[in-house]
Amino acid sequence: MNFVEELRWRGMLQDIMPGTEEVLSNERVAGYIGFDPTGDSLHVGHLTQIMTLIHFQSAGHKPFALVGGATGMIGDPSFKSTERNLLDESTLQHNLNGLKAQLSKFLSFGEGETDAKMVNNYDWFKDFSFLDFIRDVGKLITVNYMMSKDSVKKRLEGENGLSFTEFTYQLIQGYDFYYLWKHHNCKIQMGGSDQWGNIVTGSEMIRRIDQGSAHALTTQLIKKSDGQKFGKTESGAVWLDAKKTSPYKYYQFWLNATDDDAKSWIKIFTLKTKEEIDAIITEHDQAPHLRVVQKALAQDITIRTHSVEAYETAIKTSDFLFNNGSLDFLASLSEEEVREVFEGLPQYDLSRAELNNGIHILDFLAVTTQIFPSKGEARKMLQGGGVSLNREKIADGELVVSSNHLINDRYIIAQRGKKNYYLIVVKD
Repeated sequence: MNFVEELRWRGMLQDIMPGTEEVLSNERVAGYIGFDPTGDSLHVGHLTQIMTLIHFQSAGHKPFALVGGATGMIGDPSFKSTERNLLDESTLQHNLNGLKAQLSKFLSFGEGETDAKMVNNYDWFKDFSFLDFIRDVGKLITVNYMMSKDSVKKRLEGENGLSFTEFTYQLIQGYDFYYLWKHHNCKIQMGGSDQWGNIVTGSEMIRRIDQGSAHALTTQLIKKSDGQKFGKTESGAVWLDAKKTSPYKYYQFWLNATDDDAKSWIKIFTLKTKEEIDAIITEHDQAPHLRVVQKALAQDITIRTHSVEAYETAIKTSDFLFNNGSLDFLASLSEEEVREVFEGLPQYDLSRAELNNGIHILDFLAVTTQIFPSKGEARKMLQGGGVSLNREKIADGELVVSSNHLINDRYIIAQRGKKNYYLIVVKD
């Protein structure tokens, strides 16, 4: 199965320039996708393009990841309602380093014929004077051509308008394509469907400057089945950086997908074969409540993005929070990671000196932590067997909580009822 057929059956392909599939089928081709360096981490919205490059490399082609150090200083008007903040050079370099590290988890970089290569368009734009640019590049594309793009039209018709800075973006991206075609033999540019206008501007430059030919294809913009934007949650974007989105939350994002979304996403965001996916969906449909597709999707993409160890920790965290699993997994986590596990749940800090003196269970529940609004309510719940410390039910109303109750000499996990958890962290 060739590269285009792979994208097609997975439901990823949107637009393709005539002749592109034939070129890709007949020779090894270098091609690229651009990534926006406005942050030091990619998020799940970038995964479609990352998977595109993975398939491109697997089909025997050479992928280039262009990180827009120059275009990051300009902004991209593509269907955004406002102009984005521009970044300074040091911030951009920090972001570039972060993106390279993340892409290296998905692609094989090196100097081989099919090894991936990262390029930064700042390298060829930093010495490009304004006068040289408008003389050599600006004359190639008419204003009429630029204004015909839907992304530009939308901004011109909006309340905020479009600055000259962002208006020139498609010229810069177009020149990127020309530069990579000229110097790295990149014959194809890929991207999301919102980039089609910018991509064909590049192929037009290649034709006008050197009478060359170049090709293009785009992938579909992924949305949830309910029409909401993919990759967004109530707490914001879902990042590939474990410090921004913990592996547990990352795993839960995929696990909580609807059946329809999971059946679509497992084709797009995993490398499982059609036969494997068909078998998983068949098994899922026999017992939908077991969420077989969601679990297979979440496992694959969590391991690919983070590691097997991170996936296993996410499973243990889920088992603990939802299935009365063991507390042993906390031993392998830092305090920051433990707090992330309990993010959104009540957390209390407790001094070690106070704990060393011992705290009566009622004081611990209603004064030190406010797990209960009063000692009376705490006592009533204790008598009913509704209070646990570290998974053990507390029946003794005179218990003294001490350092003997600590997990890893740092934590106490209190439980009120079946599903109300509280994290107590002891501070030295």
